[in-house]
Amino acid sequence: MKVSVLGGGHGCFAAAIDMLEKGHDVTWWRRDAVASARLRELGELNVKDWRGTRRVPVGDARGAIRLVDELGIAVRDARLIVIPLPSTTHESLAQQLAPLLMDGQVVYLPPGTFGSYVFAKAMADAGNRARVAFAETGTLPYLVRRHGENDVVISAYATRLPTGVLPAAAADWAFPVLREGYPSVEPIEDALSGALMNAGPVIHPPLIMMNAGPLEHFEAWDIHNEGTQASIRRVTNALDAERIAVREALGYGAPHFPLADHYASDGDEWMYGRGAHGKLTDSGDWREKIDLKSHRYMLEDTRLGLSLIVSVGRWAGVPTPVAQGLLSIASAVSDRDLYREGRTLENLGLASLSREAMRELLTRGLA
Repeated sequence: MKVSVLGGGHGCFAAAIDMLEKGHDVTWWRRDAVASARLRELGELNVKDWRGTRRVPVGDARGAIRLVDELGIAVRDARLIVIPLPSTTHESLAQQLAPLLMDGQVVYLPPGTFGSYVFAKAMADAGNRARVAFAETGTLPYLVRRHGENDVVISAYATRLPTGVLPAAAADWAFPVLREGYPSVEPIEDALSGALMNAGPVIHPPLIMMNAGPLEHFEAWDIHNEGTQASIRRVTNALDAERIAVREALGYGAPHFPLADHYASDGDEWMYGRGAHGKLTDSGDWREKIDLKSHRYMLEDTRLGLSLIVSVGRWAGVPTPVAQGLLSIASAVSDRDLYREGRTLENLGLASLSREAMRELLTRGLA
């Protein structure tokens, strides 16, 4: 299967490697043409994961990841287009991609923060009537960090990827394509259900806000290791309970993938399987400098992710006081109104929809 990977972040490196090693024909487009040229010059990626270390070729040879500089060439004839980028990139990339999409393509946003609607709306606004499915899940399929220009460490791979599709009516033909790329995909009701599986807005805002002092004091701090204490876990659990209450109010069924399962040694398996939190902290890759005004945990998971939960909660009549409180504190810390800037139903133009109209949109799409 031809797979196109879009973007230059940590997850994009892992996705290109993973898709090639699964036997797919992989094209990789990055906005940064200079960085792409440097990777071509290096000719390979050095990969370390649970299987050991190895080299993955990058270039024009058969069996290599093919870097391309033109977005249209990258996505032409691709069955699966994987965009493992922060949600902050969606609006601009959606407009670039909208006129290029073709019948039968599946665009996968892992995770999406309801980015599936952003991409579908951009396509509709561009007048492109091709039959395309947009899908999103609750997490990046990889715990991954880069160590240098072409050194990639993948600490864990997702074992369960709850995924919703927009339009949901495309599920019958979209999920076989998704599963060919990601066998761990698990179908759920629709794209909004997928958006409300996103773990980032639940795990990261409490960790950065409740570790704000150490983050500003120390040169580097691991919010997942010494930063994850019992009091913070209690806040995370309360925040996650609000997310689940919003899901239930909208009629979405279990499993809701509660974040507590990520830390547990028994019970239901979470998205990264057993022991994932230990792998994350043992790697040391998340001991980093986090600027509370510019880091993606603030601008993506808090500004976009928490605002979506609060907004959908308001629309559904479900109180979300912990989410709202964290969002308000984060707004004060960052000196900006994060809800006003957020990915809310208001800003998406959907807040006035009735329940029935929302279901129709999620099922039939924007056509």
